[in-house]
Amino acid sequence: MGFNSFLRDERLLAAGLGLTTVGLLFVMRTILEYYRDEAEIKPTPPKTQYITQETEDSLKLGTLESLLGHYNFAIRDTALKIVAGRAVNDSSTINYLLWGITRKDYEERMEALRALAFAVEDKETFQEPLSVLNTPRAYSALVRSLELCLDDVEHEKLDDPLYDEYYLRDIGERRCLMLASQLIHRYGIEKLVEAGFVEKWLARQRWGDSDEERQKNFALYTERKKNRISDISFHLKTSKVGQKALLKAKLITKYRKSKRDRGDHIKVVLEISMTNEDDHDGTLRTELVPRVNDQSAEEQRLRRRHREAMVLNDGTHSLGRSDIIEREHDSNG
Repeated sequence: MGFNSFLRDERLLAAGLGLTTVGLLFVMRTILEYYRDEAEIKPTPPKTQYITQETEDSLKLGTLESLLGHYNFAIRDTALKIVAGRAVNDSSTINYLLWGITRKDYEERMEALRALAFAVEDKETFQEPLSVLNTPRAYSALVRSLELCLDDVEHEKLDDPLYDEYYLRDIGERRCLMLASQLIHRYGIEKLVEAGFVEKWLARQRWGDSDEERQKNFALYTERKKNRISDISFHLKTSKVGQKALLKAKLITKYRKSKRDRGDHIKVVLEISMTNEDDHDGTLRTELVPRVNDQSAEEQRLRRRHREAMVLNDGTHSLGRSDIIEREHDSNG
């Protein structure tokens, strides 16, 4: 009796209908979402494709030429890298460019220089792009191109140590010097000297009229300028073959000093500046102590022993004579 009355309870009936309605709505929503997702037409993502070596080799010159004029920058850059890679790996192309940079025609020479510089500048793709230029033929071509640049424009006299005219030079000359600088940093200066760089180009710069003026201006240029010419000149001066070539071109002098002169003409002036604590006016006293290395070994030993001292100062006051504690020594030495 009690169970039947419980089943006939209106509250239980209302709760059951409510739960059934919620479940039905949830099921219908799930079914509709499933059919909606299945009916949706999704765009197909593009497949990432990498250019292999076989693909690069299969591209013809006409195709590469059309890709070089493409509006997309990435496609043009990729095509340029492919062309540069083919040029570096093709000895006949490099030889043709080297032949081109030795032509007297200015435009033809500049085109070959631009192409050669571009072919060897991609160090990210190629491990050793400069290796194709590390040959006597390439060094001779660079020197010949520099030699032709002497007649392209009128060069200024290199007698002003404060004025750097390098960046006003012709672009072709700077491109050759850039390649030469990269080569000597990677492979050394010897092959560049053997190609006649010093006598054919460096010595023909307007260093001056007399030998003394040329040597002076060349030394000042090397010491005070920071460009590729001074960099190459520094490598020349620090190598034996470079020094020999510079001596032959009379850009430096051969200076030898005897061992006797090295020890007899050493003079050091020691300047001591200190403010004494007792000087209330704060005047600065300077002592000039000339030293001439003409003493005997015993006298030098005694002098070094007598000058031994300690300086104690905690930083709360300026350095004075009271802070210097000299070593006590007897008269017997």
